[in-house]
Amino acid sequence: MADLPLESDPNLLVGRETSDDAGVYRLTDDLALVQTLDFITPVVNDPYDFGRIAAANSLSDVYAMGGRPITAMNVVCFPVKTMDKQILKEILRGGLEKVHEAGAALVGGHSVEDPEIKFGLSVTGLVHPQRVLTNAGAQPGDALILTKPIGTGILATAMKANLISPSAEARAIEVMAALNRTAAEVMAGYPVHGCTDVTGFGLVGHALEMALGSGVTLRMDSASVPLLPEVLDLVLMGMVPAGSFSNRSFCSHQVRAASGVSAELLDILSDAQTSGGLLIALPAQRAPHLVETLQARGVDQAAIIGHATERREGAIEIS
Repeated sequence: MADLPLESDPNLLVGRETSDDAGVYRLTDDLALVQTLDFITPVVNDPYDFGRIAAANSLSDVYAMGGRPITAMNVVCFPVKTMDKQILKEILRGGLEKVHEAGAALVGGHSVEDPEIKFGLSVTGLVHPQRVLTNAGAQPGDALILTKPIGTGILATAMKANLISPSAEARAIEVMAALNRTAAEVMAGYPVHGCTDVTGFGLVGHALEMALGSGVTLRMDSASVPLLPEVLDLVLMGMVPAGSFSNRSFCSHQVRAASGVSAELLDILSDAQTSGGLLIALPAQRAPHLVETLQARGVDQAAIIGHATERREGAIEIS
């Protein structure tokens, strides 16, 4: 988009410049719109679960900006001439359930005939202009909190090959379908400096965006990062999606990993996530209490996974 004549607007508080999760446009001194759009191809076999996951994934961008979703529109691609429309209905049913769970209203959408199924939402939310969170606000001394375990890309790959246990599959679906609403509501009561959600670029990729945007180095303790069940075993079996390799390659010039960090663990930390958790930066002294509150509210695997320092040679350091 670098060569396109995109206009500036003093009310556009967050645009394309920061690689952020959503755009933010100020309407008044105390009200701004948060706008995002996201859609994905199926990551699970069940259409209802796919609908829930895709909707949760789309809604997450509003939560990552500190906002509250108010409306959503379906974005649907479906092979209507070759596939049972009951499948489409189940996808939409799952998505509608998550829109309602978010307290938002479904106001319409758009569908096209396509040989490949795709589904997601265009979401509009509200936020106070002075309470907008971006991925460019982390400060030296901040702690990093992750609110969901990682590994969904690896587990989804294993699902397609029928190499995952029913319990691990159920856990992965549960994590992907869970809204980040509770995490967003809880963090609103704390002095959060920066936030993003962990999706297609993986934990390392989204942490890199935060580090570069904030002008800091993020140091992550790999042993503290919560993982989904069976992830490490599946990586050792070769169940690593192509997107994870791309993420790892793209970030490699900015990542400094300690000698004890295995290649398999780096693959997991680079794993492309669907509907991942929030990555939150806030003053270190408040981080333990935020984790305790999150866990008490049902965000049971929220964890402190590292901290921010003054910028060093690498934007990401992994111990």
